[in-house]
Amino acid sequence: MIDSIIAGLSGLSAGVVYLFTAGLPNVIMLLVGGTLLYLGAKKGVEPLLLIPIGIGCVLVNIPLSELGNEGGLLNIFYEMGVANELFPLLIFVAIGAMIDFGPLLENPRILLFGAAGQFGIFLTLMLALALGFPVLEAVSIAIIGACDGPTAIYVTSQYAPHLLGPVSVAAYSYMALVPIIMPPIMRALTTEKERTIKMVTVKKSVSPTTKLLFPIVVTLVGGLIAPKGLPLLGTIMLGNFMRESGAVARLTKASENEIANVVTLFLGLAIGGTMEGHAFLTPTTLAIFGMGFLAISLDVVAGVLFGKLLCALTGGKVNPLIGAAGISAYPMAARVVQTEGLRFNKKNHLLMHAIGANTGGQIGSVIAAAVMLSVLKGMGLI
Repeated sequence: MIDSIIAGLSGLSAGVVYLFTAGLPNVIMLLVGGTLLYLGAKKGVEPLLLIPIGIGCVLVNIPLSELGNEGGLLNIFYEMGVANELFPLLIFVAIGAMIDFGPLLENPRILLFGAAGQFGIFLTLMLALALGFPVLEAVSIAIIGACDGPTAIYVTSQYAPHLLGPVSVAAYSYMALVPIIMPPIMRALTTEKERTIKMVTVKKSVSPTTKLLFPIVVTLVGGLIAPKGLPLLGTIMLGNFMRESGAVARLTKASENEIANVVTLFLGLAIGGTMEGHAFLTPTTLAIFGMGFLAISLDVVAGVLFGKLLCALTGGKVNPLIGAAGISAYPMAARVVQTEGLRFNKKNHLLMHAIGANTGGQIGSVIAAAVMLSVLKGMGLI
């Protein structure tokens, strides 16, 4: 009994010594994990993911914890669903099952906003390369600009797994901050007259057959253009096909709810498990957060500028604000556009136009990632 107590005290003292010497980075990350838990639980910032990430971060940084080591609980989650791409792809099935592409199909030209909203990815990629980051790391950092957590996780886990923690946290943090990031950029780049432009919503009938064929056509075309990204495109369109077919309501419901919830829990814990203090607290991490913010900001800038171009070409019939919704933060970006539109014109309802641009951004971000991966494949880098 006495021997057991002595052994316990020795282990405790070793933990205390570690905590105040080599464990300082872990102490800092324990505070980071606590902050993530606070934001998720008290502030409602992406709680479904930030709470599991926060818990994983706390667990892996407890002194002498072995949960993130080979065979540890958090490492098991990582190996079974992140290292082999499974978790993010299952999330894409859920996203596809939730998205209605109807507003986009009513006005297919609005897909161009989804393309414009990806410019920040490629501009940030060039910046990261110019700063000396290896190609695969630069791609993983730039993909934060997709404003799409699963896409960022998919790419980074495969080609720069050592950056998975900071890239994932940056991607989801900036997704949650979209209502803060977007409005100042939208106001700075548009005039008051442009912001008050009222766009008429013309409701066009989209046949069930068209909505059913759309995911198949997009998968075929996208797969031929960028086959390396077919897992991303195929899974999101699988979820959408199940939704539109109506023949597998149970599978659609399970994808939206049970599967999405369980996978999100394990995914968050796995990501948190990569945030061990000594590996996470590096200058590279700060650079990732800075360039991730730049990527998303440039996406919004490109979308609004493209909206201004269309406004000029159509003689003032397009409100440039909807260009800001051409990112993948669905449907949050569209709601921000609607709010800004009403702020300057109480009768200006831009939601349906913004939803179309936002769904285009969801497709655009996946296509952008697919193109980048296919180019890397062609260059022999992956």
